[in-house]
Amino acid sequence: MAELVAAVEPGARLGTKEELRARCGVSVGTFNEALRLLQSRGLVTVKPGPGGGLFSAEQSPMVRLGNSVLALDAQQSDVADAVRIRDALDPLLIEDALWHASPADISGLKDHIAAMEAAVGTADPVAFIHANWRLHAAIAAISPNALLSSLYSSLLDLVESHTLAVLPASEEPLDHYIAHRHELHRDLVDALERRDREAALRLIREHNTSLQSEEPIAEL
Repeated sequence: MAELVAAVEPGARLGTKEELRARCGVSVGTFNEALRLLQSRGLVTVKPGPGGGLFSAEQSPMVRLGNSVLALDAQQSDVADAVRIRDALDPLLIEDALWHASPADISGLKDHIAAMEAAVGTADPVAFIHANWRLHAAIAAISPNALLSSLYSSLLDLVESHTLAVLPASEEPLDHYIAHRHELHRDLVDALERRDREAALRLIREHNTSLQSEEPIAEL
């Protein structure tokens, strides 16, 4: 049914539910689930009464953006691009955190740093990566820019959902690597607490220009 929606202009009438179900040749349960998904993505609207039925929805910029992320999620080969985009957004989020982070926000960030430190202590790279992602999600949540925060969180969820294992990215022992990354993130949060813009931006550049990005190597 998604193909039918994509083939018509926004606002076009697609037909009644029964007409579309027969056209797609699927069961009632399958059709209803597909319709629910399309409605949740903002692609289809349902209008009751005479002349009603299913219509291709007019999409707002936010809906189009969300559907682009959903399309990306279906292609594992694009996850590396998602990481690049996510990394490019990091400096913007750090700028926002420098201006808007409250003492409670900083305390929450330090909790994630403590979880990363615990994972280093137990040599658990998977727990470390998940704590790392939670830290970045918390930094994104500080931003008053809802679009920026939402896009970043969606990209972070996409990468996390496709990560099955954490493998070494180089000859450097994995425990040494995560220990270094813990120190970098700890220093970044300290810079945010001090409102030290120069140090925070330098650290986020170091964070993202390393050849071994956030995931030593994520098995996808």
